[in-house]
Amino acid sequence: MILTKLAFKSLLNRRASVVLTLFTIAVSVMLLLSIERIRVDAKSSFSNTISGTDLIVGARTGDIQLLLSSVFRIGHTNNGVSWQSYKYITSQRGVKWSIPISLGDSHKGQAVLGTSPDYFTHYRFAKKQPLSFSAGNPFSTIHGVVLGSEVATKLGYKLGDSIIISHGMGNTSFHHHNDNPFEVVGILNPTGTPVDKTLHIPLAAIDLIHGGNASHEHHEHDEHDEHDEHDEHDEHDEHDEHDEHNNLIGHPKQITAFLMGFDSPLYTLQIRRNINQYRPEALLAIMPTVTLKDLWEMLAIVEKILLLFSFVVVLVSLLGMLTTLLANLNQRRRELAILRSVGARPWQVFTLISMESLLTTFLGCVVGCALFYCALLLGADYLQSHAGISVNIAMLSRYELTLIGVIMAAGFIIGLIPATRAYFYSLSDGMSIKT
Repeated sequence: MILTKLAFKSLLNRRASVVLTLFTIAVSVMLLLSIERIRVDAKSSFSNTISGTDLIVGARTGDIQLLLSSVFRIGHTNNGVSWQSYKYITSQRGVKWSIPISLGDSHKGQAVLGTSPDYFTHYRFAKKQPLSFSAGNPFSTIHGVVLGSEVATKLGYKLGDSIIISHGMGNTSFHHHNDNPFEVVGILNPTGTPVDKTLHIPLAAIDLIHGGNASHEHHEHDEHDEHDEHDEHDEHDEHDEHDEHNNLIGHPKQITAFLMGFDSPLYTLQIRRNINQYRPEALLAIMPTVTLKDLWEMLAIVEKILLLFSFVVVLVSLLGMLTTLLANLNQRRRELAILRSVGARPWQVFTLISMESLLTTFLGCVVGCALFYCALLLGADYLQSHAGISVNIAMLSRYELTLIGVIMAAGFIIGLIPATRAYFYSLSDGMSIKT
């Protein structure tokens, strides 16, 4: 206890160099923890983007390319899926639900996705969480648009506002569909996924703004005999709802891709094999969970490089502490001699110096953790809006505590070097005192 107080007072006497060393260690600890937390949360955010979807089907290309283009809006596919193939595949036995999606348009740099009303019913993210609305409802007319939360916040849109869709992806477009404005009818709650950056319009609207015919024939169930009108009223409403649903989907020539859910995993494997062997056109069916795993295996080398870089920064900071301690040691020989003269033994001097390095490392880790949480609080919104990474501001994980323990151990081991030299200095100074 006495040696601990003495070590602390010794650090205060050399506070200028100690603060600089402590700050260097703190920054390296903050950097290491930040990279580790962002790595874990980025992986989690990617995995949580789509949940409960058994298959994603698109034109034959790479598995990862199809996943990135259809789910993360990164890149694009050169070909699409014909509407006839979509209808045939989704009519197979075991298909529980399907969601057609069509990409290729944008609004002020934000992706526009054409889809069916089933999108808001069956799409899941995170741990099978459904989409929910902060305002409004799903589109019920061909000119309705549902905004992701970030689109509404960033562009300042509210219900009832008019929006013009542009042809092509990105911020630059050479053609705007001014003749077909859309009205904001719904705004989704935040999901932490690309859904937040997307504008959702009916699939039939995609065909409309690109010169297709959005009008569809209705079943002639409106003509009833006056005597049968009351009895067939419920059936009439069901037909109206069915027609309204079809009007929002339309009959496009092709779509970008479609999502599928099945009644059983056996159907998933069977239909996936059939789609990959589909002869009328070259299609590819991927299982998003498997493809995400392959994606992270490809990025494993990047993770390792980032962690290695962080450890190098920590090592440099600890070596800086070693340099400072060794440089100060020669200036402290008089201090060590005084300690020996008042009865301090060489092992006590050794313990004192090693405790100083351990205390410096400990304080550096504490300050580093504080800076780490400050960085998370300040950067969480930026990472969410610009990278789609939902940062979890929680207590340190077991692995993160292990990293801090490794740093503490490394600081203690490095501190043994100047402590050993101080030990021998005290021996020689003690011998000179005796003589």
